[in-house]
Amino acid sequence: MMYEWEKSDSPIVATKLANKPGELGAESVERRGGAKGNTDWSRTRRTQSRISVSQRLGRVRQAARQRKKERFTALFHLIDIDLLETAFFWLKRRAAAGVDGVTWHDYEQDLEGNLKDLHGRLHRQAYRALPSRRRYIPKADGKLRPLGIAALEDKIVQRALVAVLNAVYETDFLGFSYGFRPQRSQHDALDALATGVARTNVNWILDADISRFFDTVNHDWLIRFVEHRIGDQRVIRLIRKWLKAGAMEDGVIEPTDEGTPQGSVISPLLANIYLHYVFDLWANQWRKRHAEGNVVIVRYADDIVVGFDKLRDAKRFKRAMQQRLESFGLSVHPEKTRLVEFGRFAARNRANRGLGKPETFNFLGFTHISGRARDGNFMLMRKTRSDRLRAALQKVKDELRRRWHQSIPEQGEWLRRVVQGYFNYHAVPTNFRAIRAYRAHVIDLWRRALLRRSQKDKTTWAKALRLTKQWIPLARILHPWPVVRFDAKHPRQEPGARIAHAGIRAGGVQ
Repeated sequence: MMYEWEKSDSPIVATKLANKPGELGAESVERRGGAKGNTDWSRTRRTQSRISVSQRLGRVRQAARQRKKERFTALFHLIDIDLLETAFFWLKRRAAAGVDGVTWHDYEQDLEGNLKDLHGRLHRQAYRALPSRRRYIPKADGKLRPLGIAALEDKIVQRALVAVLNAVYETDFLGFSYGFRPQRSQHDALDALATGVARTNVNWILDADISRFFDTVNHDWLIRFVEHRIGDQRVIRLIRKWLKAGAMEDGVIEPTDEGTPQGSVISPLLANIYLHYVFDLWANQWRKRHAEGNVVIVRYADDIVVGFDKLRDAKRFKRAMQQRLESFGLSVHPEKTRLVEFGRFAARNRANRGLGKPETFNFLGFTHISGRARDGNFMLMRKTRSDRLRAALQKVKDELRRRWHQSIPEQGEWLRRVVQGYFNYHAVPTNFRAIRAYRAHVIDLWRRALLRRSQKDKTTWAKALRLTKQWIPLARILHPWPVVRFDAKHPRQEPGARIAHAGIRAGGVQ
C-alpha cells in the first residue's frame, strides 16, 4: 500500500494509490461452525486476515507519525471484509442486542454472507445507521446512567472504523490521556498519578469532573475536530450518521442533537478526540507557558486530576479551565470538582494552620490519602471508595437472591469469579483492609442466603467456612507498587507527556 503526499491550496493531504481499482481488497471470509474438516482452515484464515489488517493499519500509523499536520483523504477503503470480520470477532459474544434484536450468535450463522452484504452497502453508500436502544444502569450514588446499545451491524462498522482511526490518532494523543485507549488501562492512569505525586513536588490536587460530558458533546465542534486529521468525507458521513441516529426508548425514537451515547463502540474514541483538542492540547501548552512550578496531569475520559506545587498555579488553572470548557459547550461539575491540599507537606501545613487531617480525593474507584509509611515519610495510600464497596456488595446480595435455587457448587463457582474479578482491580498495595472486608461480607451474604433457602437449612459458621475455603479466593495484594510498575512499563522518557522539572513521564511510550 502506498500513499502520495500532495501540496495544494488546501492543507497537505494523503491520497492512496490503488493497486487494482475496482477489485475487493480481500477474498471472502469462510463462515465459522462448519464441518470438522474446515475447523483448522477457518482458524488459519482468521489469523491471516488479522495479520493483513494489522499490516495495513501499521502503514497508516507510520504515515500519521511522520506527517502530524496532514489530513488523510483516503481511509474508507480500509474498511474491507477482512477488517469487518476482525471487528466482528472483537465484539462481546454475550452483549445485549440493539433495536434490531440480532445477537452475535445470530449474525454468525451466515457470517460470510452477512459481511459481504454489509461491505457492499457500506461502499454503495446504502448503509443506514439504526437508533440505539436506550437502557439505564444504576450508579454508585443511586442515580441512573443512560446507555445506548447499538445494533449489531452498527457495532461491527464502528469497531472497524475505530481500528482505522486509532492508527491515526494514537500518534497524536498526549501521554497523560488514558481513557479507552489501546494498551492503556485504569491502572496505568493510577500508576502515572501515583508516580507524579511521589516523585515531584505536588502540594495541591485539582480533582475535576466534566458535567454530563457524553450528553453535551457539541456535534459541530466534534466534526470540525475530526476534520483536522480526516479528510475522507465518507468517514465523516459515517460519523454523522451515528451521531444523528437517535435513541429508542419505549418504542419512541428521540433525536440526538448533541452528545454521543455511552455504551456505543465509537463513543470513547470520539470523546477522546473532542477532549484532545478542547483540553489536552490546551492544558499542555498552559503548563509550559503559564505555570510557575510543577504541574502533573492525568486524564481518564472525563475524569481529570491535575497536581500543582503552587497554589497560585492551581487557582489560575482552575479558572482558565472553566473558561476553556465553557467556550466549547462543556462545564465542570460543581460538586465533584474540588481543589484540595495534598502531598508530603499537607499534614504539617494544615496542622500549623490549626486544621485537621489532609483532605482526600477520589479517582477511578479509589480514595487517595496523604498517608505515612512506617518510617514516617510520606506515602500515597489508596483504598476502595466506600460507596463503590457498598454498591458492589449490594449487587452480590441481589444476585444471590436470584440464584437461591441453584446448587451450592453453582453458587460457589459464580462467587469465585465475582470475588476474583473484584480482587483483580482493587487488590492494590495499601488496600488490603478493604478487600479483606469485601471478602468477609461476601461470605456472610452467602451464609445468610443459604439459611433463607429453607427453614430446615443448618448452614452453620463451620459449614460456611468449609465452603469458603473451597470456593472463595483469599484476599491478597495482586498489584505491584505503582512506581515500580510505571518504571517497568516506561523506561524511556516520553517528550509529549513530560512532567515539568522532573524528567519523568505521565504516560507510556506512544
